[in-house]
Amino acid sequence: MKNPPDSTHQQTLAQWREQEALVRQRASSSGIIPPDLLAQRPGIELMQAIVSGALPVPPIARSLDFVLIEVEPGRAVFQGEAKFDFYNPIGSVHGGWIATLLDSCVGCAVHSALPAGKGYTTLELKVNYVRAVTQDSGPIRAEGKIIHLGGRVATAEGRLTDPAGRLYAHCSTTCLILDLAKS
Repeated sequence: MKNPPDSTHQQTLAQWREQEALVRQRASSSGIIPPDLLAQRPGIELMQAIVSGALPVPPIARSLDFVLIEVEPGRAVFQGEAKFDFYNPIGSVHGGWIATLLDSCVGCAVHSALPAGKGYTTLELKVNYVRAVTQDSGPIRAEGKIIHLGGRVATAEGRLTDPAGRLYAHCSTTCLILDLAKS
């Protein structure tokens, strides 16, 4: 028998908050991954090491208060909760915060599928905003998935949702695959 939607929403909300608390507890200090490590380890290992706390959390995640919650090859999930500090003049969360969350999930989805010595950069990001995010929205997740991974170009899509499954925004990206410099 299915739980009523409100009960399911409350369960999902509790699970999301618990998972975020565990990731934040493990998180190491803010920083960047040393270049030699970037060149020597596959993307999935680097992303998993951030989630486990073995590698530093990127400074942008600290500044904008979101975390990498889950990662597997070709998929990455970030979670954040909007603050009043992220508001625009018209009374909702600035689209740049939303775009950054989505850019992170799709870019890391691509990076998670790359071999050692390869990196990426965003060539294009297209965001569709479908519902306003406010400080009352609670935790929201940006889930990115690879659509295509080639030798030089990758594409991915992302969705920003809340625990009830409501869609706030969605995106697509094109990323350039790069050779990383070895030290």
